[in-house]
Amino acid sequence: MLDDFSKQCTQSKLANLCEQLVNTSKQKFLVNNGNIPKWEGAIEAIKNQPQGRIEYQSPYLKINSKNIDKDQLEYSLKQLMPWRKGPYQIENLSLDSEWRGDMKWDRLIQNIRPLKGRTVLDVGAGNGYFTYLMAITGAKIALGIEPFLLFNYQFQAIRALINNPPNAFILPLRLEDMPNECVFDTVFSMGVLYHQKDHMQHLQQLKNTMADDGELVLETLIIDSKYGDQIIPEDRYARMRNVWCLPSTDTLHDWLEQTRFKNIKLVDVTKTTPEEQRATHWIGGNTQSLKDFLDPNDENLTIEGLPAPKRAIFICNK
Repeated sequence: MLDDFSKQCTQSKLANLCEQLVNTSKQKFLVNNGNIPKWEGAIEAIKNQPQGRIEYQSPYLKINSKNIDKDQLEYSLKQLMPWRKGPYQIENLSLDSEWRGDMKWDRLIQNIRPLKGRTVLDVGAGNGYFTYLMAITGAKIALGIEPFLLFNYQFQAIRALINNPPNAFILPLRLEDMPNECVFDTVFSMGVLYHQKDHMQHLQQLKNTMADDGELVLETLIIDSKYGDQIIPEDRYARMRNVWCLPSTDTLHDWLEQTRFKNIKLVDVTKTTPEEQRATHWIGGNTQSLKDFLDPNDENLTIEGLPAPKRAIFICNK
């Protein structure tokens, strides 16, 4: 996959960054992780399956393969659980991930600048569901960065099933690993901000990757203003660790202004529902999902007594 990335990278605006990105990624893959042999074995088995063309048929990213060995493919893909982002469909095998990513995509795609011909960065890309959508929608190259290695292997598994894959790539990098070069026309940060101890640093790092007049698509958890400017959870939030700050939309607008973004627009606020985040047999042994994270007596509160998850999408320019 890194060889394919290098080839496409050198033909794009990322050419000057290519060597550094590839070398850093190679180092990240060298970690001592006992699961890697299992993941690599799963991908080798998947490579024996027939390939097909990928397209978006809501809710699925669908790979139109013919004559897959459905049982073997399902077994191999389940070696890579939990599948959080998706959903995917390979011929008649539905990989129903925890999240219905199509619902988020449909909320944002009509509000952003067309991606055709653009160089795109997807921060915290997971297994690349959205990164593929960015490429299919017309991005010249869509680069996802995702430090969690399992999600990188999930991306490789899906890619192995695609004939003539689109110019979408996932590298095992954090935002701080990215070279300080202003090259990306559109930058997505979705479901990442609330995991940052320093939210202002994250916003500045996003800005540092963006080309002049580039567009930022920022999606994150927020609270209603009636709860104040922001909430800092003492321990967990909806059973998630490392949730550092939940701002109101006004507060988040102020943060973007302080980072000197322009044309700041709030384009969507949506409460997360069990239709969008749900337990499926693709998430492994821990079968809990959103409905288990909410107060059983009040769906407007989390199990910890905090406001239930609600997400906002902001769009702005450098």
